[in-house]
Amino acid sequence: MPDQPKVHVGKVFEAARGPLRAMDGFAALNQIVEAARECIHVHEVESTKRARIEAYEATEVARIRAAEAILRDYFAQAFAERHHLYEEMFARLDTALENGDGEVLHTVVRGIVDIAKSSPLADIGDLSQVRAALDDPDQIWDL
Repeated sequence: MPDQPKVHVGKVFEAARGPLRAMDGFAALNQIVEAARECIHVHEVESTKRARIEAYEATEVARIRAAEAILRDYFAQAFAERHHLYEEMFARLDTALENGDGEVLHTVVRGIVDIAKSSPLADIGDLSQVRAALDDPDQIWDL
């Protein structure tokens, strides 16, 4: 964790109860100048940190949006292929029923069930690895 900014340390003068020496006035002026200088420095450092965080946020949001677009396209294609595949399988099922062909009927039904068992996400791989990557703050996502 980065070092925390130090609280200003210095001698705090009590209100004068008698005559002030020139050195006391000069010391108070130096204390004000040093406190203002430290305040400006802390403001600059924190502004820089904030700008870095905002830039990181913008970069990560852009990466998330790009990954989202790719995933949306993948799902659209995967489910479009499945839709077409199901249409073909059910057309063959209807033909097998019309022709009374039990062997083709059995094969087509088994094919429909096998397709229904698989998920388009199954082709991606181990989803627990994806979850672990999402939880890892140091993960670099390449698109």
